[in-house]
Amino acid sequence: MAHIRIIDESVAVAPQILPEDLPNIAAQGYKAVVNNRPDGEEAGQPPADAIREAAEAAGLAYHAIPVTHAGFSHAQVAAMAEAIDAAGGPVLAFCRSGTRSANLWALAAASRGATPDEVTGKAAGAGYDLTGLRPMLDGVHRPG
Repeated sequence: MAHIRIIDESVAVAPQILPEDLPNIAAQGYKAVVNNRPDGEEAGQPPADAIREAAEAAGLAYHAIPVTHAGFSHAQVAAMAEAIDAAGGPVLAFCRSGTRSANLWALAAASRGATPDEVTGKAAGAGYDLTGLRPMLDGVHRPG
């Protein structure tokens, strides 16, 4: 199973998960899974449909918000915030390494009122350096 890094009470991130990981993820109390990885990014990567089917079979909500090398859009940031808000409990977001998921969470949190300092501090606590993302965080931050 992928190494899960808890960012805060609402979200954790992980590198690629497998369909067989989903029952254990549900047993850990997660309510939803967010897939931030586009299909076909790497050979041997499980298809999104297989992850979705396994998530739903385990009683988890599933959201696909793929992030490519093109970066983050306002629509992706809004979709991530909505997925977290709708989950009713902790969300596990994943991508190849967990970094894109952490970055997208940070942008979503800042867009919903979390300060850039708060967001970068939480991410650092989970092992992610968001220094390079700071200008974007400042740009999307909406004081709550």
